[in-house]
Amino acid sequence: MHMQPEPQELESLDQWDDEVRSRYDPNRTEEKFRDYGEGVAPVVREFYRLNHTNQTVAFVKQKRAEWLGLDHARIGIWEMMERLNTLVDDSDPDTDLSQIEHNLQTAEAIRAAGHPRWFQLTGLIHDLGKILWVWGEPQWAVVGDTFPVGCEFSDRIVFHEFFAANPDSQVPQYQTPCGVYEPNGGLDRVNLSWGHDEYLYHVTRDYLPEEAQYMIRYHSFYPAHRENAYTHLMNGRDLEMFPWVRRFNPFDLYSKSHEKPDAERLKPYYTELIAEYFPDNIRW
Repeated sequence: MHMQPEPQELESLDQWDDEVRSRYDPNRTEEKFRDYGEGVAPVVREFYRLNHTNQTVAFVKQKRAEWLGLDHARIGIWEMMERLNTLVDDSDPDTDLSQIEHNLQTAEAIRAAGHPRWFQLTGLIHDLGKILWVWGEPQWAVVGDTFPVGCEFSDRIVFHEFFAANPDSQVPQYQTPCGVYEPNGGLDRVNLSWGHDEYLYHVTRDYLPEEAQYMIRYHSFYPAHRENAYTHLMNGRDLEMFPWVRRFNPFDLYSKSHEKPDAERLKPYYTELIAEYFPDNIRW
């Protein structure tokens, strides 16, 4: 259980979210994006160094084998929200909101925009895969911009220079545009860097519409949905579904505020919504 950050860790998992929000500030120009990195906190830079150095083909295969058997817990969605809330919520220096309150903010913003119930539910649960950190995974293997492993690292990934230390950079087979994958073979056949997105996709995929599955699985795949990289790996279905990922992204980035939602008042609505799609307990 992580109660205090290590000296070179992020102050909280939300610090990565805050960094992405700043990077994709609607007022940031393309020129400023290309100059990105000068003002980034040292712990954030170190986070990206560790992420880009250690997310290899071998590491991702190891983590998929370790976690995707879904044999670590069997509990319900709201209980998992509470579990994550209890252990992580007090570490964000910028806000006094709990993790559940952050989740409710996203869901409520989607609800206020008139989107369907499954979309609201996706906003509520999309970050529950961060439970991996509570269960002992390092921060760089839980959050961070995701990217394919087993092929060339796109120069549209922030702090691209840190990939020079990634052992896969020395494997010629992995450093062509498609690498080990077929051109336009589909993202479902592509292994992305390991983190909370892929894990939660496997936990929830049997219960949610395909659009929601794409939102959960690819919401941190910023090189693709914000920078338009890796389209050569996508098939027609990916191209049809990615507008949903882009539709979700503003709610993920910009719904966070200091105004507390009334969790007790909202809980009956969202527990009913959860029950509409999920059984009482699911495998994690």
